[in-house]
Amino acid sequence: MAEGLRERKKRQTRQYISDVATALFVERGFDAVTVAEVADAANVSVNTVYNYFPAKEDLFLDRSKGVVDRLSRWVRGRDAGESAAAAVLRELRDEVEAVSPRVGLLKGYDRFMRVIQDAPTLRSRLWSIQQEVQENLEETLREETGAAPGDPLPALIAGQINWLHHTVMGAIGREMVAGREPDEVSRETLVLLDRMEELLSDKVLNYAVRDHS
Repeated sequence: MAEGLRERKKRQTRQYISDVATALFVERGFDAVTVAEVADAANVSVNTVYNYFPAKEDLFLDRSKGVVDRLSRWVRGRDAGESAAAAVLRELRDEVEAVSPRVGLLKGYDRFMRVIQDAPTLRSRLWSIQQEVQENLEETLREETGAAPGDPLPALIAGQINWLHHTVMGAIGREMVAGREPDEVSRETLVLLDRMEELLSDKVLNYAVRDHS
């Protein structure tokens, strides 16, 4: 369905407020900026900010929803004959090889990461998001395999697959904060992915293989 004028305006307003807030946080630090200052800089009311972002942390981590269901989307979109872990490895390799901003491979990402490092509430929210990623993936694996409610495998496999994503994102973040070039980090991360795949058992690598039918 095509986006209506009202929906587009709301989306643009939300994006604008988030962009203004992010610029302030990067410049001055997360804890040093108030929601009132964000509202003033964006020329909107404080109530308007809270209508779009229930918490201050949401202003900075506003794209977290796309991260929460990222692994589940990759698993659901796996090819015939491809397992859940293989699909995630393939997608991660594609993103890293393309030097994609979606995995943090862009100039300026170090400033974004430093804001998180300096703000305990943002680090806490990031940890919570990581838990959501794993829970979301576990539920997807249960649906995709028809696993029984008491079957521990979906949770165990989700933990292994989430480890891939979490480790790659952490490695990229650390290298970008250290001032490395995105292209260099991309090449090193591809090697890291190969090493990580070697550590996965056959049971993980062959779990939830999509039928060819």
